[in-house]
Amino acid sequence: MKRSRKEVASKASEIPNLRFEDQRLTSFAGLVVFQKLFQVLQLRKRFSRCLAHQDAGKAFSPARLFLQLVVHLLLGFRELRHADYYRDDPLVQRIVGFDVMPDVATLSRMLQGADPKSVGNLQQLLGDLVLERLAQNPLPRITLDFDGSVQSTKRKAQGTAVGFNKKKKGARSYYQLFCTVAQTGQVLNFLHRSGNVHDSNGAHAFILQCVYQVRKALPGVILEVRMDSAFFSDEIVSALSDDRIEFSISVPFERFTELKVMIENRQRWQTIDEDRQYFEIQWKPKSWPQRFRFLLVRTRSKQQQKGPVQLDLFEPYQVGYEFKVIVTNKQLQAAGVLDYHDGRGSQEGVFAELKSHCHMDYVPVRTQLGNVTYLLAGLFAFNLTRELQMQNQERQRTTTRNRATLWSFEKVDTIRKTILQRAGRLSRPSGKLTLTFCSGRKLKHKILELLDSLETAA
Repeated sequence: MKRSRKEVASKASEIPNLRFEDQRLTSFAGLVVFQKLFQVLQLRKRFSRCLAHQDAGKAFSPARLFLQLVVHLLLGFRELRHADYYRDDPLVQRIVGFDVMPDVATLSRMLQGADPKSVGNLQQLLGDLVLERLAQNPLPRITLDFDGSVQSTKRKAQGTAVGFNKKKKGARSYYQLFCTVAQTGQVLNFLHRSGNVHDSNGAHAFILQCVYQVRKALPGVILEVRMDSAFFSDEIVSALSDDRIEFSISVPFERFTELKVMIENRQRWQTIDEDRQYFEIQWKPKSWPQRFRFLLVRTRSKQQQKGPVQLDLFEPYQVGYEFKVIVTNKQLQAAGVLDYHDGRGSQEGVFAELKSHCHMDYVPVRTQLGNVTYLLAGLFAFNLTRELQMQNQERQRTTTRNRATLWSFEKVDTIRKTILQRAGRLSRPSGKLTLTFCSGRKLKHKILELLDSLETAA
C-alpha cells in the first residue's frame, strides 16, 4: 500500500523520562522456546544426574549452575561477570530454577570445583544427545570429522602451554581435538589437550572411542571418517581399515620423495573436470605392512604475482598447479572421493561459530577442569540451538557427495537476535502465568511454530 510522506514521517524527538520498576519484564522472552526444549530433553534432570556427587545440600545446585552457564552462552554473554546483567530477569530465573540468582563468585567457585567425574559425565551426555537425534532420524551412514582447534588465553591457566599459534604467536593455549557429525553439524565429543602438542597426540585412542560410542548407540550404521594430513600414520590408517571404517585422509606427500617423484614424472593424468586431474596407485610407505589406495590430484590455479602490480586494464598471470594426495579405502570414483574429502571444510564453519557466538575462545578460570566445564557449556548451547531447529523442520537434503548437513541451519547469533532477545512481560491474569510479547506477526508465527513442534515431540 502506497503511503504519503506526511503519513509516514514523525516529528517526535522528545527524550522520555526514565523510571526503573519491578514490572516482571524480561529482555529474553524467546527463552520460553528453549525452556520447552529443556523439558522435552529432560535436561535439568540429566544435568542433576551428571553432577549428583557434587550436590551435598548446597543452596546453589551445581546442576542448575551449569544450566545457567548454558543459558548465559545462549544469550550471548561471554565473561562470568556479565551474569549481573540478567540476574533480575524473571524468565531466566524460572528457566534456571533460582528465585535468587547466584553472584559471579559462586559461578567461579563452581567451575573451580569441577572434578574429572563431573566433566566425564557431562561429556558423555553431550554425545548421548547427538546420538539420540540420529536415532530418531535413522541414516544408513554417519560421517565423523576430526580436527583440532586452538583456545588461546593471556592468563596462566592450568594445563595451558605455548605452542604453534599463527594468529596469537607466543600465547598460552589449549588445543582440543574435536569430533563432529557432518550430517547434523553438531559436536559429538572432544579431547582436551595442552597447546604444545601435535594434532595427532592421543588421536588414535580418541578416534576409536568415538567410533565405539556411535556403534554402541547405532549398531549397523556405516561409519565414515575424514581427517587432514596431521593424522596420517600407519597406526591410524590400519586401525580404521581393520575396523571396516571408510576413511579419507590427506597425505603430507612432501615427506615422501617417492610420491614427489611420481608426480613430477607423470605424463598421463585422468581428467575429473576442467580444473582437476588425477591418477591413483596402490602404494605404501616402506615401513607400512600393507598397501592402500592413494589418489594424487592436481588442481589448476592462478599463480600469485610476485613483482610490482601493473595499474593497467590488462594484468597477465600464469597458470600453475596445486597438488594434494589422499589415502582412502572408499570404493567411489575419484571425483566422488574428492568431493567427499573436501566436504570436511564445513567443520571449520562449526569452529568459527563456536568461537564467535558460543565463546569457545574464552578461558574463565585458572583450573583446567573448570575451563573444560565452561567449554562444555558452550558446546551444549551450540548443539541445543541446532537441536531446536531439527525439532522444528524436516530434513531438507538427502546425503550429498560432500556430506553437507541434512538440515539448513541458521547461526546461533541469528536465533539469538530473531527469537531470544525479545521483550516480554510475565503476569498472572486470573491466576494463570502468562508471558506477553510485543505484537508482530512474524515473531508470533515463529514462536508458536517452535512451541507446537516441541509439544508434538514431547
